Amino acid sequence: MDRRILLRLGAWLGAGALLRAQANERVEYKDFKKEAPISVIYHADFGDPNRFGQMLTNISNHLSVYDNDPFKVKIVVVAHGAGVQFFLKDLEGTPWANAQYDREAIFSRVKQLAQLGVEYYLCEITFARNNIPKDKLRPDEFLKWVPSGVGALGELQAKGYAYIKVG
Repeated sequence: MDRRILLRLGAWLGAGALLRAQANERVEYKDFKKEAPISVIYHADFGDPNRFGQMLTNISNHLSVYDNDPFKVKIVVVAHGAGVQFFLKDLEGTPWANAQYDREAIFSRVKQLAQLGVEYYLCEITFARNNIPKDKLRPDEFLKWVPSGVGALGELQAKGYAYIKVG
């Protein structure tokens, strides 16, 4: 089958999924599946914006060697601890309230990668332990809750996902 047709079909199916997707839905571990021959978790438990930016660059490079084809590679970012700050609407009232970096530029890159199929799983325990209201999470459909970030890491690895941590 012509590759262009496959990409159009993938985009069409992806658009349908986005129409059904709800912002910040919760993903249960039982629903984790290995969706592509190459399935990878990037682990973000750090708050350094330069390191986070490097992780986004690595993800972009990773996708590019598979022609940004979601049938070939699936990438999930699991964020907990200080790593959740990059997905918040604002940092007021959080442990990272004094952080100084271009948050919108970073999140713009997050969104670009989401358009290529990258999903982001955020740890509910981090929000609870740091008294961060859940409504501080940006309302994007590619940002999803998991009960525990480290729990999600183990579950995804058990399903065949490779583990990568930038740093």
